[in-house]
Amino acid sequence: MPKKFPPEFKRDVVRVARRGDLSQAEVAADFDISVESVRRWVRQADVDDGVVDGQTSAEQNELVQLRRDKRRLEMDNEILRRAAAYFAAGSLPK
Repeated sequence: MPKKFPPEFKRDVVRVARRGDLSQAEVAADFDISVESVRRWVRQADVDDGVVDGQTSAEQNELVQLRRDKRRLEMDNEILRRAAAYFAAGSLPK
């Protein structure tokens, strides 16, 4: 499981990386994180700021929430389908 960093920390890392006086490797070493994390956070910040096309963080979060809701509704449907079949079987003539 990857470590979760607070959004404020990520914003600080992106701000320092965007200044340009340090390389991404130096920024990563200063903040004691991986270089790939710095790259990913800067890339996502570019998308969120509209500099680059892509899926924003808000859209990603909405998609995750919609998928969770869909999975829950599918489970509810399955439970109702099985309950209807159970009660229908009980009402058949013997």
